[in-house]
Amino acid sequence: MLASIRTLLLVGLSTGSAAQVNTSDNAYFEHLERYWTYGRSPPVYPSPNTTGSGDWTTAVSQARALVAQMTLAEKENVTMGFTNAEFNGCNGKSGGVPRLGFPGYCLNNAENGVGGAEGVNAYPAAVHMGASWNRELAYTRGMHMGREFRRKGVNVALGPSLGPLGRSPKGGRNWEGPSNDPYLTGVLIHDTTAGMQKYVMTNLKHIVGNEQETSRKYPRFLPAPNRNTSISSNIDDKTMHELYLWPFMDALRAGAASVMCSYQRVNNSDACQNSKVLNGLLKTELGFNGFVVSDWFMQQSGVASALAGLDMVMPVAPYWTDGNLTNMVQNGSVPMTRLDDMVTRILAPWYKIESQADDGGQPGYGIPASLTQPHRFVDARSPDSKPVILQSAMEGHVLVKNVNNALPLKKPKFISIFGYDAAGQLMNTAEVAGFNLWKMGMRNTLQFLNGTTFTAAALDLMFGSSMEQTTTGPEIALNGTLFTGGGSGAVVGAIDAPLDAFKRRAYDDDTYLAWDIQTPNPVVNAASEACLVFINAQGSESWDRRNLSDAYSDGIVKSVASQCNNTMVVIHSVGVRIVDEWFDHPNITAVVLGHLPGQDSGRALVELMYGRQSFSGRLPYTVAKKESDYGHLLDPVLPSDDTAFYPQSNFTEGVYIDYKHFEKEGIEPRFAFGFGLTYTDFEYSGLQILTDSTATASRLPPNPDVILQGGVVSLWEEVARVRVTVENVGDVAAKEVAQLYLGIPGGPAKVLRGFEKQLLVPGERGVFEFPLTRRDLSAWNVVEQQWELQRGTYQVSVGKSVVDIQLSDSFEITDA
Repeated sequence: MLASIRTLLLVGLSTGSAAQVNTSDNAYFEHLERYWTYGRSPPVYPSPNTTGSGDWTTAVSQARALVAQMTLAEKENVTMGFTNAEFNGCNGKSGGVPRLGFPGYCLNNAENGVGGAEGVNAYPAAVHMGASWNRELAYTRGMHMGREFRRKGVNVALGPSLGPLGRSPKGGRNWEGPSNDPYLTGVLIHDTTAGMQKYVMTNLKHIVGNEQETSRKYPRFLPAPNRNTSISSNIDDKTMHELYLWPFMDALRAGAASVMCSYQRVNNSDACQNSKVLNGLLKTELGFNGFVVSDWFMQQSGVASALAGLDMVMPVAPYWTDGNLTNMVQNGSVPMTRLDDMVTRILAPWYKIESQADDGGQPGYGIPASLTQPHRFVDARSPDSKPVILQSAMEGHVLVKNVNNALPLKKPKFISIFGYDAAGQLMNTAEVAGFNLWKMGMRNTLQFLNGTTFTAAALDLMFGSSMEQTTTGPEIALNGTLFTGGGSGAVVGAIDAPLDAFKRRAYDDDTYLAWDIQTPNPVVNAASEACLVFINAQGSESWDRRNLSDAYSDGIVKSVASQCNNTMVVIHSVGVRIVDEWFDHPNITAVVLGHLPGQDSGRALVELMYGRQSFSGRLPYTVAKKESDYGHLLDPVLPSDDTAFYPQSNFTEGVYIDYKHFEKEGIEPRFAFGFGLTYTDFEYSGLQILTDSTATASRLPPNPDVILQGGVVSLWEEVARVRVTVENVGDVAAKEVAQLYLGIPGGPAKVLRGFEKQLLVPGERGVFEFPLTRRDLSAWNVVEQQWELQRGTYQVSVGKSVVDIQLSDSFEITDA
């Protein structure tokens, strides 16, 4: 029998016995707690004080000066959230010190724009940005988003997201991050963070290993005694550094102000009181100067969480409030130095981030407590954001099939449009305050395929892990085009749906436009020159996806293709969507993976499909031919009788996820990581490899004690450079994404270690360069506890995707 949050009350001991459990026997649960929780994650104490190193020096000094003036009660107040603040509807509201001019913080969702708000833009999702492979867009998108947060009175934007990284293709929150490759994610989140922090504090989430939604936390809404724990991500030291911690280093180096600890446990210690993760990895090894905030309702203890490195608790602090934290300090359980450092870390970004300390407005002044009650409308949008949003939307579309140049369209006389995803949702306005589908980005997801209604109440229970853990939400968004994923990372805004945009273009071109977006087996007018089919794949925080395809959507595609010899399919998706049910159909001439393009969905797609600009997106993940190709990583780990009350997810695959897994197992993907078509062709030549023998002489990083936020400074020194020439040999201007993969001795056959995107007109040649740092060439040495520059032969591959390699060579690093 599958164990669940209900049936777990009847399972045996952790040894796997089937004995009847006496749930009133505290000794049994004490045995389980000691067996699982103690001795599995190394303790790291004490929690280090912020060093104020680098460009944090002045801000930390100012923060310490303010902390020195505070009473003990005022210090306590700064560390926690409050739900009774009447002046705003921010997702989190931290305490202030009005006597000293510190107003507290408004913390608000999320990483793709200001969440659940009016007067804001709906930016393309992070996975869409990942598909753009464009660093400049990542920065400008982040900057424009940050400005909107600031104009709304938000101090801390709850993003960007680096975790989940995307270990499982069914992960419900994969769409909130750019890619399941740590290098691509690290580079793009670095630039996003730098852009956002021109105006607002960022909050990197979630550290670390929250790679599934199933059993992500203890069932919040079950009655006491509630014995179930969140799932434990069991990650070895080498995998932690080379995969899951890697992008955090980049984002921290960009100056990130805060980090959110995750719901699940790491090596059986709750992430929000895991001293190895918070004190050891984050605050010591990576030199983090900002503050750690809990994910919502995830504080598990008082003294233990404070000592383990937690600095702020949201949205309330049940173990610290009402003088409890003060008492812990007064009785010596928590040192005064620890409390002072908590408050210093919280205050330092207020001084460091431009415009924060001098803003003067009340936190959250543009986020009313209820949008349905009288309030002042604060419009955070700016006209100069429009081209950034549109370009970001365009570059995240990936063209994966284009037979005989079916695209771009050339003023066809007759187009027919099909599929439930073509039109916008019927409701796009605020609902009553509280947990609702609109602000969770799911007013387009109102029912299951069997007709059952999907409600906000059900979603709320799923958010609290308080339903059967095999429960999922709808597989597709039947009630409107998919432009964002669901959950706290969702955005809302004025959506330009594909059907709207094609109507405008048809009017301009005198094209006759027909559509049927509600029939699963539509009848196609035989005079149609092109038939466009729109389907989607939904995903959300709080559940993991049931499947990577669905029969209902596939049926629509096959029905249209059987009647139209120029069928084009557009898929809006939160991530991987398998297409082998119909991809090779001879009447399907074009396929576009449209991801989550935000408010300019239709406008961007029309620009691309009519050739105003060439497609330039590349896949930030691998699409398999069948689900089983992903191996044991396909599905989330479900509760099991073998690990009663303490579900376990063992990351035994190490770094071999996504394309590394496919390469290792010799599996041919349907679409490889990095793949994407354009309207032209490119040729590669002139591979050059330059290495600095002096820089590579040292096996371990020089000056390992010199640490700035992000890690040992010498890890970022350039030690090699690769250069290639790319020529546009076609007849259309387009952007090429040249990708560099290395074979590091002792590691996977290929790991991404560089990319560059350039626009080339026909006949133009461009030089693409890939600087390589010491970290890029290193592997984590678990004995030395340091990054080690490997000795041996490094394979160099440059190409259009991880499998489409155009040029290759190698270089050696040897002992002097």
